[in-house]
Amino acid sequence: MNIAELARKLKISPNELREKLPALGFDIGLKAIKIDDRLASKIVHAYWEFKKREQQKEQYLKITTKDEKGNVVLDKKVDIPSVLTVKDFASLLNLPLNIVIAELMKNGVMASLNQRIDFDTAAIVANELGYEATQIDLSEKVELDKANSVKEQIEAQKQEDLIDRPPIVVVMGHVDHGKTKLLDAIRHTSVMEGEAGGITQHIGAYQVNRKGRLITFIDTPGHEAFTAMRSRGAKVADVTILVVAASEGVKPQTIEALKIAQNAGVPIVVALNKIDLPEANPDRVKQELAQYNLLSEEWGGNTIYVPISAKFGKNIDELLDRVLLIADMNSATIKANPSGQFFGSIIEAHIDKGEGPVATVLVRNGTLKVGDYVAVNGILYGKIRSLRDYKNEIIDKAEPSVPAKILGLKVAPKVGDILEVVADAKKAEKAKVYRMREQDETFIKSNADNSQEDNANVDKLNIILRSDVLGSQEAIIESLKKMEKQNFKINIIAKGLGNINESDVLSSEATGAQILGFNVLTSASAASLAKEKKIVIKNYKIIYQLLDEVKILAKSVIKAQVVREDMGKVSVLALFKKADKWQVVGGRVNAGKIEANCFASVLRNNEFVTTGKITELKVGKEAVSDAVRGQEFGLKFEGQPLIEVGDILDVYKEKEVKTAI
Repeated sequence: MNIAELARKLKISPNELREKLPALGFDIGLKAIKIDDRLASKIVHAYWEFKKREQQKEQYLKITTKDEKGNVVLDKKVDIPSVLTVKDFASLLNLPLNIVIAELMKNGVMASLNQRIDFDTAAIVANELGYEATQIDLSEKVELDKANSVKEQIEAQKQEDLIDRPPIVVVMGHVDHGKTKLLDAIRHTSVMEGEAGGITQHIGAYQVNRKGRLITFIDTPGHEAFTAMRSRGAKVADVTILVVAASEGVKPQTIEALKIAQNAGVPIVVALNKIDLPEANPDRVKQELAQYNLLSEEWGGNTIYVPISAKFGKNIDELLDRVLLIADMNSATIKANPSGQFFGSIIEAHIDKGEGPVATVLVRNGTLKVGDYVAVNGILYGKIRSLRDYKNEIIDKAEPSVPAKILGLKVAPKVGDILEVVADAKKAEKAKVYRMREQDETFIKSNADNSQEDNANVDKLNIILRSDVLGSQEAIIESLKKMEKQNFKINIIAKGLGNINESDVLSSEATGAQILGFNVLTSASAASLAKEKKIVIKNYKIIYQLLDEVKILAKSVIKAQVVREDMGKVSVLALFKKADKWQVVGGRVNAGKIEANCFASVLRNNEFVTTGKITELKVGKEAVSDAVRGQEFGLKFEGQPLIEVGDILDVYKEKEVKTAI
């Protein structure tokens, strides 16, 4: 190739090209006219790399603003997670990777593009580059951004495409105030014709018919689904029924429930339950709730109060009519587009041994059909194999406000997740890889929550968990948390996505944690190191088998708790014999029943003296196994011989009980 032709290709003059060639590492002489094509190709590549470096240098000089003293002025803001890769860090700063790596090196951090750095390190570098760094929870930010995006997309639907949908109602309130009774009463008083036998509830939501109009009820224990949905920025319910027992008044959970509804901007109807009881006092409840901006209509406020008896089905129809009234008053927001983009909120999810991952979705917009590919946050969760309604009957599609049980998912989603239909499953798979990187699949995060449980009375099972996708990991962790008891905690030392590596083995050696993998492999180096360290690695392809293994491991960790069982009390009437370590006394059983081989605390004037063990019981000269109330007998007490006439022996047994998982 001619030098002049090459120069034209690089958009510079031939003389300028000749001058730059030595700097690029090519010495062909100032008088050269032609070069071979292979060398020309190398020069082109080297030249554009040189230009790129020059541009990055100029960009770097522009990004920092300095004051008169030469100090960097922080004029830009950046949100940084607790841990991220150098490559992701450069992307957040919108800077070339080599500039970020150079700044890290200046601070003594030798890091490659895929190496992880913590927030503190990233914040120092960001500050030096003119950024004000703020730490964020990446997963919460992703979920919140997604929820806001969904909300915007639903609100952006064309008004002419929107139709009225059934209102969605959530029932909340204090435990034992009658939530379940009310839901049962609503189901049975609103059964559609032909269903006289009642509706069997199969999923965590159902629909009832009132005056030809459907109402959807979310039926979940406590506030789990509602709180989870609200925390992800998703307003799901249209109306809240706050159940308050008229006989008991406002309780802590009542306040918690009404605040959740108020913060979510959901209208509240107060159901004054148990009005059939003589101690019911509706006015007291109204007065107490008035302090929380729930002033009754009768007292000049806007809150509807309906006195009901869920037990006897009184005023249930009136309550439903009031719900429909509120729905009509807010009809502008209770609309959806059945033909639009599908969005649904997960209100229930679990792993079934026979059906696999099962979830209940509440359709918010669009229509879900059998055969649709669904995703959460861009991660493909599977293809809908079957849809069932609240009566467990097979349906072909689910329209807005319809709760549907879905089968065909690869992993169980979380309560509150937003489900979408994706047209191109391949794109969703690619998005899954990005989502994994976003969550930093190789990072092992210590579980800080367990630090609060650091006491001698709590048995702990340490676990290192590796899984294939985030959905599997969350489902497993959620199930593990449900195994925890007051005196037993599962400490997830480390968790991450991807194959088991050497770092996991070293962490296991340091903490004694069990390494469990779900749908992942063990690297050859990790397997070799585990063999050397005599550490067992267990892999599973079915979640419930992994959970069964954890139950077995838990039994080996949980120590038996010594439980005291009170037997009875003995008044000391006489002293017979005593030695250094035992004493024979006579007494009468005042309460309960006394048996041999029980323990006894010696009390004198209600003050503790000593403790010991009753090894023998005799009535007269005959040995007996027990003595009952009012009976006089002799006993041998092994322990310090400090018993005196008039003392009380508090007799008890000690049993070892293991916590059931």
